Amino acid sequence: MRFDNGSFGEVPLAGMRALVVFDTPQRMIDGGWIETVIVDESAASAQREALETILTGQAGGPWEVLGRFVERRLATQFLPIVFEDEGAAKRATIAGLLKSVVTQIRGRDRSRPVLFENIFNQIHAPTQTIALGDTEYDDGTIRVKNQGTHGLFSNFEWRVDSVAG
Repeated sequence: MRFDNGSFGEVPLAGMRALVVFDTPQRMIDGGWIETVIVDESAASAQREALETILTGQAGGPWEVLGRFVERRLATQFLPIVFEDEGAAKRATIAGLLKSVVTQIRGRDRSRPVLFENIFNQIHAPTQTIALGDTEYDDGTIRVKNQGTHGLFSNFEWRVDSVAG
Protein backbone atom coordinates (compact mmCIF):
# COMPACT_ATOMS: atom_id res chain seq x y z
CA MET A 1 0.00 0.00 0.00
CA ARG A 2 1.07 3.50 -0.73
CA PHE A 3 -0.53 6.19 1.39
CA ASP A 4 -0.91 9.31 -0.73
CA ASN A 5 -2.55 11.27 2.08
CA GLY A 6 -4.35 10.85 5.38
CA SER A 7 -3.55 10.64 9.04
CA PHE A 8 -4.10 8.58 12.15
CA GLY A 9 -5.13 11.08 14.77
CA GLU A 10 -2.41 13.73 14.56
CA VAL A 11 0.09 11.39 12.86
CA PRO A 12 0.47 12.15 9.11
CA LEU A 13 0.60 9.09 6.85
CA ALA A 14 1.16 10.72 3.44
CA GLY A 15 4.12 9.10 1.70
CA MET A 16 4.11 5.97 3.85
CA ARG A 17 4.39 2.49 2.34
CA ALA A 18 3.36 -0.81 3.87
CA LEU A 19 2.72 -4.42 2.98
CA VAL A 20 0.38 -6.92 4.61
CA VAL A 21 0.88 -10.58 3.76
CA PHE A 22 -1.55 -13.32 4.73
CA ASP A 23 -1.14 -17.09 4.51
CA THR A 24 -4.68 -18.44 4.38
CA PRO A 25 -6.38 -21.77 3.88
CA GLN A 26 -8.08 -22.33 0.54
CA ARG A 27 -11.43 -21.61 2.23
CA MET A 28 -10.40 -18.30 3.73
CA ILE A 29 -13.51 -18.03 5.90
CA ASP A 30 -12.26 -21.02 7.93
CA GLY A 31 -9.75 -18.70 9.64
CA GLY A 32 -6.36 -19.84 10.88
CA TRP A 33 -4.56 -17.16 8.87
CA ILE A 34 -0.94 -16.15 9.44
CA GLU A 35 -0.26 -12.43 9.03
CA THR A 36 2.81 -10.29 8.74
CA VAL A 37 2.98 -6.52 8.40
CA ILE A 38 5.94 -4.73 6.86
CA VAL A 39 6.26 -0.95 7.17
CA ASP A 40 8.81 1.03 5.18
CA GLU A 41 11.87 1.79 7.29
CA SER A 42 11.55 5.51 6.50
CA ALA A 43 8.51 5.77 8.78
CA ALA A 44 9.05 7.73 11.99
CA SER A 45 8.29 6.00 15.29
CA ALA A 46 4.76 7.47 15.56
CA GLN A 47 4.02 6.51 11.94
CA ARG A 48 5.25 2.95 12.55
CA GLU A 49 2.98 2.65 15.57
CA ALA A 50 0.01 4.15 13.68
CA LEU A 51 0.39 1.85 10.66
CA GLU A 52 0.82 -1.23 12.82
CA THR A 53 -2.30 -0.26 14.81
CA ILE A 54 -4.34 0.23 11.63
CA LEU A 55 -3.10 -2.79 9.68
CA THR A 56 -3.47 -5.27 12.54
CA GLY A 57 -7.08 -4.19 13.03
CA GLN A 58 -6.64 -2.52 16.41
CA ALA A 59 -8.11 0.74 15.07
CA GLY A 60 -11.32 -0.88 13.83
CA GLY A 61 -12.56 -0.66 10.26
CA PRO A 62 -11.89 -3.17 7.47
CA TRP A 63 -8.61 -4.41 8.92
CA GLU A 64 -10.41 -5.36 12.16
CA VAL A 65 -12.78 -7.52 10.12
CA LEU A 66 -9.87 -9.30 8.40
CA GLY A 67 -8.08 -9.60 11.75
CA ARG A 68 -10.85 -11.87 13.03
CA PHE A 69 -9.50 -14.59 10.75
CA VAL A 70 -5.87 -14.24 11.88
CA GLU A 71 -4.66 -16.94 14.23
CA ARG A 72 -1.00 -15.96 14.29
CA ARG A 73 0.71 -12.61 13.72
CA LEU A 74 4.39 -12.50 12.93
CA ALA A 75 6.42 -9.58 14.28
CA THR A 76 6.08 -6.37 12.28
CA GLN A 77 9.17 -5.66 10.21
CA PHE A 78 10.58 -2.28 9.17
CA LEU A 79 12.32 -2.62 5.81
CA PRO A 80 12.89 -0.51 2.69
CA ILE A 81 9.87 -0.90 0.38
CA VAL A 82 10.13 0.26 -3.23
CA PHE A 83 6.98 0.93 -5.26
CA GLU A 84 7.10 1.79 -8.94
CA ASP A 85 4.00 3.05 -10.72
CA GLU A 86 4.43 2.72 -14.48
CA GLY A 87 0.78 3.46 -15.23
CA ALA A 88 -0.38 0.11 -16.58
CA ALA A 89 2.11 -1.77 -14.37
CA LYS A 90 2.66 -1.51 -10.61
CA ARG A 91 5.76 -3.01 -8.98
CA ALA A 92 6.65 -3.66 -5.35
CA THR A 93 10.07 -4.79 -4.18
CA ILE A 94 11.66 -5.54 -0.83
CA ALA A 95 15.24 -6.71 -1.40
CA GLY A 96 15.64 -10.41 -0.66
CA LEU A 97 11.97 -10.79 0.34
CA LEU A 98 9.45 -9.60 -2.29
CA LYS A 99 9.23 -9.08 -6.04
CA SER A 100 5.77 -8.34 -7.37
CA VAL A 101 4.28 -6.82 -10.49
CA VAL A 102 0.69 -6.45 -11.64
CA THR A 103 -0.02 -5.28 -15.19
CA GLN A 104 -3.49 -4.20 -16.24
CA ILE A 105 -5.15 -6.10 -19.02
CA ARG A 106 -6.85 -4.17 -21.81
CA GLY A 107 -10.35 -4.68 -23.08
CA ARG A 108 -11.96 -4.29 -26.47
CA ASP A 109 -11.06 -0.60 -26.37
CA ARG A 110 -7.29 -1.21 -26.19
CA SER A 111 -6.73 2.27 -24.72
CA ARG A 112 -8.61 1.44 -21.50
CA PRO A 113 -8.14 -1.15 -18.76
CA VAL A 114 -10.71 -3.80 -17.87
CA LEU A 115 -12.48 -2.97 -14.62
CA PHE A 116 -14.48 -4.79 -11.95
CA GLU A 117 -17.17 -2.38 -10.88
CA ASN A 118 -19.65 -2.37 -8.03
CA ILE A 119 -17.58 -4.96 -6.15
CA PHE A 120 -17.69 -5.40 -2.38
CA ASN A 121 -14.24 -6.08 -0.99
CA GLN A 122 -13.27 -5.40 2.60
CA ILE A 123 -10.17 -3.42 1.62
CA HIS A 124 -10.37 -2.34 -2.04
CA ALA A 125 -12.55 0.29 -3.67
CA PRO A 126 -15.78 -0.69 -5.49
CA THR A 127 -13.92 -0.25 -8.82
CA GLN A 128 -10.80 -2.35 -9.33
CA THR A 129 -8.47 -2.70 -12.29
CA ILE A 130 -8.06 -6.30 -13.47
CA ALA A 131 -4.45 -7.28 -14.03
CA LEU A 132 -2.07 -10.17 -14.53
CA GLY A 133 0.39 -10.65 -11.73
CA ASP A 134 3.68 -12.28 -10.80
CA THR A 135 4.68 -12.39 -7.14
CA GLU A 136 7.50 -14.02 -5.21
CA TYR A 137 7.58 -13.59 -1.42
CA ASP A 138 9.41 -15.71 1.16
CA ASP A 139 10.00 -14.73 4.78
CA GLY A 140 10.71 -18.31 5.92
CA THR A 141 7.16 -18.77 7.26
CA ILE A 142 4.94 -17.36 4.51
CA ARG A 143 5.94 -18.32 0.98
CA VAL A 144 4.13 -17.14 -2.15
CA LYS A 145 5.10 -17.83 -5.74
CA ASN A 146 2.52 -16.98 -8.38
CA GLN A 147 3.20 -16.45 -12.04
CA GLY A 148 0.71 -15.23 -14.62
CA THR A 149 -2.15 -15.21 -12.14
CA HIS A 150 -4.86 -12.62 -11.75
CA GLY A 151 -4.13 -9.45 -9.89
CA LEU A 152 -6.07 -6.36 -8.94
CA PHE A 153 -5.21 -2.82 -8.05
CA SER A 154 -7.30 0.11 -6.97
CA ASN A 155 -7.36 3.41 -5.17
CA PHE A 156 -9.25 3.26 -1.92
CA GLU A 157 -10.19 5.17 1.17
CA TRP A 158 -10.57 3.95 4.74
CA ARG A 159 -12.01 5.89 7.54
CA VAL A 160 -12.49 4.95 11.15
CA ASP A 161 -14.13 7.62 13.27
CA SER A 162 -13.00 6.28 16.62
CA VAL A 163 -10.00 4.23 17.67
CA ALA A 164 -10.76 0.91 19.37
CA GLY A 165 -9.68 1.00 22.98
